[in-house]
Amino acid sequence: MFELNEQILAVGVLIVSYILLFSEKVNRAVTVLLGASALIFIGILSQQEAIAAIDFNTLALLVGMMVIVGISEKSGMFQSLAIYSAKLVKASPRMLLAMLGIITAVLSALLDNVTTVLLIVPVTFQMTRDLKVNPYPFLLMEIFASNIGGTATLIGDPPNILIGSALGLSFMDFVKELAPVVVLCLFVLIVAFDLLFGRKLVATEDDKQAILALNEKDMISDKTLLRKSLFVLFLVLGGFILAEYLHVHNGTVALFGAALMLFLYTMGDEHQLRDQKVEDAFSLVDWTTIFFFAGLFAIVFALEATGVLEILGEKLIKLTQNSVQKAALSVMWISAVVSTFIDNIPFVATMIPTLKSIEVHMGGREEMMSVWWALSLGSCFGGNGSLIAASANVIVAGLASKENERIGFAGFLLYGLPVMIVSVLIATIYLYLMHFL
Repeated sequence: MFELNEQILAVGVLIVSYILLFSEKVNRAVTVLLGASALIFIGILSQQEAIAAIDFNTLALLVGMMVIVGISEKSGMFQSLAIYSAKLVKASPRMLLAMLGIITAVLSALLDNVTTVLLIVPVTFQMTRDLKVNPYPFLLMEIFASNIGGTATLIGDPPNILIGSALGLSFMDFVKELAPVVVLCLFVLIVAFDLLFGRKLVATEDDKQAILALNEKDMISDKTLLRKSLFVLFLVLGGFILAEYLHVHNGTVALFGAALMLFLYTMGDEHQLRDQKVEDAFSLVDWTTIFFFAGLFAIVFALEATGVLEILGEKLIKLTQNSVQKAALSVMWISAVVSTFIDNIPFVATMIPTLKSIEVHMGGREEMMSVWWALSLGSCFGGNGSLIAASANVIVAGLASKENERIGFAGFLLYGLPVMIVSVLIATIYLYLMHFL
């Protein structure tokens, strides 16, 4: 009876946390920290268990990349890249739509979705104003491309960071397995947008000249910092690729890169200026996200400790009749649908220990890898389903409203839901051909 009460309480805390997260009435970090604290106060978890549940490799990876990208941004390198790309296609709005989609996808794979759209969207508004074309298709393209592109790598989307850390997967594991289907989905997205919007995007030669007159080199505000940033970024990406051979975790690589970036960034400065620049760099870290992850790990561990996830695992085994193929396809579509309506991070955090609990019944980790890739693809692609499905979507909508360009929930759904369904369908076929044919 006591065990049952613990299970009910743990599920109750999770449900209340989900409701608050979905309503957005309370800050998401505050929500999960209250939930985790409640679990400790009512005796389901001890403080030591709650702290031990936190995956510090995930947090280290997030903090390290946030510092590196935040400092790199100060050089103007990303804005310069956007201007250069526009000139590369001779400022053709139709070609620019495709080019910005590709750039957003690539940057989302190497950085993260939120950072990418924060860098690209302001430049997009500048270029669409100069070309006198509707920015709406460009904003939609950048949202969809960011969620699709971020699926390709370990660091591109938070669900992948969680899955990679939990399973000890390398950067190249994600690239080898997911990059091909990401490229295919991106290609389909670009073709579809060209058919829907491309031919309607027309600019005069004079307007194109306004873009061509821009000098991408003028966007570089600090050439020395640019060189330092590129050096560290390439070094860190190389570290991710070699991490499995060096026997170090990805979080260690990211934190080392952040420390090296801070060293190079402040090298030669006076003591007071150096300390101030370090303080400013740490302020670039999204601490709300870091504490959100920390609290979430504790809440999910409570479900594991009370046996709730084991029960869910047994239900999943029964539902899929011990078939890895049925499990993979079920997880893919359930992940996509659920991630369309709620934040995919807590969902994936809950699914990871659930899937781990059924591995022994499904032939072990190697046999189950198709299910893990299905979880990644479904949860990441599900981020395109609705306006609230991913953080990048909400951020773009916020930036757009400041420019008097409204991206409404219903209007977004008209495009987002088909994009999500088509991309998940492509991913389903891809997974079947790669693992079950």
